Amino acid sequence: MLRTKLIDLLNSHYPIIQAPMAGGITTSQLVAEVSSCGGLGMIGAGYMTPDQIREQTSEIKQLTSRQFGINLFVPNDLPVSEKNIEWANEKLESICKELKVQHPDRIEVPNYKHLVNQFYEQIKVLIEEKIPICSFTFGLPSEPIIKELKQHSIILIGTATTVSEAIEVENKGMDIVVVQGSEAGGHRGDFLKDTQESLIGLMSLIPQVVDHVKIPIVAAGGIMDRRGLMASLCLGAQGVQMGTAFLTCIESGAHPLHKEAILGTTEDQIVLTRAFSGKWARGIKNRFISEMQEYESSLPAFPVQNSLTKSIRKAAALEGKKDFMSLWSGQSPRLAKNQRVSTLMKSLIDEQSKSFEDLT
Repeated sequence: MLRTKLIDLLNSHYPIIQAPMAGGITTSQLVAEVSSCGGLGMIGAGYMTPDQIREQTSEIKQLTSRQFGINLFVPNDLPVSEKNIEWANEKLESICKELKVQHPDRIEVPNYKHLVNQFYEQIKVLIEEKIPICSFTFGLPSEPIIKELKQHSIILIGTATTVSEAIEVENKGMDIVVVQGSEAGGHRGDFLKDTQESLIGLMSLIPQVVDHVKIPIVAAGGIMDRRGLMASLCLGAQGVQMGTAFLTCIESGAHPLHKEAILGTTEDQIVLTRAFSGKWARGIKNRFISEMQEYESSLPAFPVQNSLTKSIRKAAALEGKKDFMSLWSGQSPRLAKNQRVSTLMKSLIDEQSKSFEDLT
């Protein structure tokens, strides 16, 4: 069996991580099956309450004896005015009427203090449940939190979209860095510079990060099959993190229309937008994105805009109207398949075992 520092840290058989996609996609079945097949399953816990994390952790432990990890969003303090919220609601009004969504007079939007308190509670559950691996998106936790997690022997993973961010991840004491190329689906993990300055293609980013950090590098962004895996390893990454490839798997909790949309779209329909959440994310262009595009730069920041559109996204999903759903996807949708996790893992592993050894 191939042994690398990454595999030793993850205690997995293969250098394959299932991306921690938040919002219900990473079901217990998906996470457990990836880990059981020799990869590392990850819970996308960014939007979950501490109790929900505890509950899902318990479910997964009953489904697999292999270890798995959890991903958390690092809270950021971004000022948003009531006037900006009212303006954004006005722009959403026509869509709300079409979907028959009743916006309350005042929407409870998360404030920074609340987000920080919930983050601390999530960390507490992580420690109590003895989760061995934790990754972070949208920034890095404070030094006291990093120190506490390391005292409990938890392996820490940071997310970077540039060389500078990767260096910061290493300097802060993370054990592994996920290098997210601009091809990646869902939200951007940038935290040092503006998103538009952090859109580096994965194949350009990997070797540059390899030359500047010593911790293991995991490549992410548009990787769907063994070709992307091998290309990443050739450039110096020790493993890959795959999101869209697992999102369309049978065990994924993604809405059937979301899976169908990815399986039926093309790479030129995948765009960056902040219309749904207030943070740049990559997904399939639809009517909502098109109609909100002219207001995009002025919309409230994440997670406020995310709260404002929550009822729209929920109603659209219930009514089967994908024109108003956030259909996150990486830039390689033509390679997506509706298959079981075991089939995907087998296609990545069986034909590449010898190649893995050649590269290490």
